[in-house]
Amino acid sequence: MGYKYIFGPVFSGRIGRSLGLDLLGKRICSMDCVYCEVGATDSLVTERRPYVPAEVLLEELGQWKQEGHIVPDVITLGGLGEPTLNSDLPEIIRGVKKLFPSLPVAVLTNASPMTDPEVRRELLEADIVLPSMDSLVASEFRAINRPCKGIDPEDVAKALIEFRKEFKGKIFLEVLLSKGYNDSGENLSKMKDFCSELSPDRIDVVTLSRPGTLDTSAPVDSGTLDVWKKALDAAPCIDRECGPDNGAKERNSSDTSAPVQGEDSAAFDRIQASLMRRPQTAQQLSKALEISFSGVVQAIEELEKSGRLIKRQTGDEIYYKFGPDG
Repeated sequence: MGYKYIFGPVFSGRIGRSLGLDLLGKRICSMDCVYCEVGATDSLVTERRPYVPAEVLLEELGQWKQEGHIVPDVITLGGLGEPTLNSDLPEIIRGVKKLFPSLPVAVLTNASPMTDPEVRRELLEADIVLPSMDSLVASEFRAINRPCKGIDPEDVAKALIEFRKEFKGKIFLEVLLSKGYNDSGENLSKMKDFCSELSPDRIDVVTLSRPGTLDTSAPVDSGTLDVWKKALDAAPCIDRECGPDNGAKERNSSDTSAPVQGEDSAAFDRIQASLMRRPQTAQQLSKALEISFSGVVQAIEELEKSGRLIKRQTGDEIYYKFGPDG
């Protein structure tokens, strides 16, 4: 069946094969980052509400489990916006653990709601928290993350450090660099001190590898990226996902993954749901969703006919994503 709030799995360089749960259902976030891969934020808010009620999401996940899919490495709470804005977060985490007791639960977050002690307490139930922190220079923070009024990067940093004192799981920090936005020496100096105090289990310094919200957001050069990675003692993998499956283009009749036929609406829906949350190449979709490359191409061609799918080239790779109405 098609799912409204479950997408993927997708491959992540940090946590492996990840099944995603969308806790917002729409582009609802406390930030409107210039590099955001799902597009511009529609509702810029800090209000917590049960945007997707726990019982609705967990019912979908239970159905997904019953269908006998290959079990992923991790269940990740994320989606189209900031997942910790969902006030049903603790119930969702507990429900996921009940359905998949052997799998870790990860939470993606821009970290800004963690200034609320209640959010920090709720996140203690997760196994992995993946916060982002792009700049500790206030002017840069406002330029690259475009947060709700009143959100201050120093306050967010202090909240993360407080959370670290109690959290028994793993923290994987991500810093995304965009040329001219947050790649200053001042920011690097502040981030070094912050990372030293936070002492996360993993630090990833990355730059844009997929289309962002604004054309003015561009990747930094490899030299700048290397300087930052060395200074922050970052993990060697520079991409948030595994690279494209170069062998996918060579797949033929021996490919055992499921093709997308006209009647196979479930596979088509899985491709569509995945592209709504993250720009990907056809090769990445094929590998993560275990659907034949030719089947993915077929689905992309159908989606392009609707006029909602955007195709953009980054380097040698062609990424597909949904436009504002997608």
